[in-house]
Amino acid sequence: MSYSHILTVKEGNTFTITINRESKLNALNIETLQEIKYAILSIQNDVEVRGIILTGAGSKAFAAGADIAEFANFNVKQGTQMSEDGHNVMNTIENSGIPVIAAVNGFSLGGGCELAMACHIRIASENAKFGQPEVNLGLPPGYGGTQRLVQLVGKSKSLEMLLTADLINAQEALSIGLISKVVPMENLIDTCKEYIQKFASKSPSAIAMVISCINNHFKGTFPGFEREISEFGRAFETSDFKEGTTAFLEKRKPNF
Repeated sequence: MSYSHILTVKEGNTFTITINRESKLNALNIETLQEIKYAILSIQNDVEVRGIILTGAGSKAFAAGADIAEFANFNVKQGTQMSEDGHNVMNTIENSGIPVIAAVNGFSLGGGCELAMACHIRIASENAKFGQPEVNLGLPPGYGGTQRLVQLVGKSKSLEMLLTADLINAQEALSIGLISKVVPMENLIDTCKEYIQKFASKSPSAIAMVISCINNHFKGTFPGFEREISEFGRAFETSDFKEGTTAFLEKRKPNF
C-alpha cells in the first residue's frame, strides 16, 4: 500500500515506519495518524515480522505535535471526533501483538510524545526532547497523554510536565522512566534492531500475550490478573509452548 505521509520498509524480521514530513518537523496531521494505524494493522499477520520501529524523518524531530493549523477552527463535535480518532490510533499501536519500538530522534512533543508513549519501548537519541505543551494552546492532551504519562512516570511528575508544559531532555526522560535508553543518533536504529533480534529469539505468541496482560493491568473491564490467568492457560495449546518446553528439556535453544 502506498502512503502520502509515511514510509514503510520491511527488512528481514523488522518493519520500519518513518513519518515523512521532515519540513514540518513530522507534525501529526489527521491523515498521517491514520496512515500509521493502517501500517501497523497491515503487518499484524506477517509471521516474519518480529518487531516494528516507528521513527521520524531527519534528525530534528520524531514528531513535533499535532498539526495545529488543521484544527484551529474546530468546534466541540469536531474536536471530540479528533480525539476519539487519535485514541483509536494510539490504542492500535499499544495493542499490537508485534512489539513497537519508538526510535525518538529529536523533538517528541504533544501528539508526538503521546505517539511514543503508545509504543511498547522508547529508545531516544541524545538530542531528544519530550513534552506535553497542550496547555499553551488552551487544551489538555487529546491522544491519551493524561493517562499514559501517569502510567509511565507517576502522578507527581506527570502533573508537573502537563501543567507547566516544560520540556525535558533525554537524560531526564530516562531518569523518570519515560524511556528505556539513550544512545547517539547514529546508533539509534541499530539499537532498536538489536532489541528486535532479542524478540526474534523468543516465542511470538508469548510476547503477544505479555503485551495483552500488561495493557489489561490498566483496564477495568478485564483486569490484568484475570487476563494473565486466561493467557497463561491459552498458551498451553500453542506450538510455541511445545517447542519452548521441548527445547528446554532437550537442553537446546528453541526455534520459534
